[in-house]
Amino acid sequence: MPGMHGDTRPLEYPMFKGLQRPLEFMGIQGRYIYWAAGAIGGAIVGFIVAYCLSGFFAGLIVLVAALGCGAALILLKQRKGLHSKKNDKGVFVYARSKGL
Repeated sequence: MPGMHGDTRPLEYPMFKGLQRPLEFMGIQGRYIYWAAGAIGGAIVGFIVAYCLSGFFAGLIVLVAALGCGAALILLKQRKGLHSKKNDKGVFVYARSKGL
């Protein structure tokens, strides 16, 4: 048994070095996994609604359009980076920055 008979070394456990990396599923990372799930769910609901209102062909068009738009949005956003934020462009003048 470790720790007995004068052995004072701590127990060793395996280290998992990938724990600080974002979650990835089929090339989609982090928060975009939820976006993909929402796009797929929205496409299915759109297909059902369009199928009930106009028929199979209209439902299929809505399904393909929703999946295509969702995939394009995810790929464009993911290309900017997982932690991308809005970058304001322009000149900003802070009038009272030195007065405080």
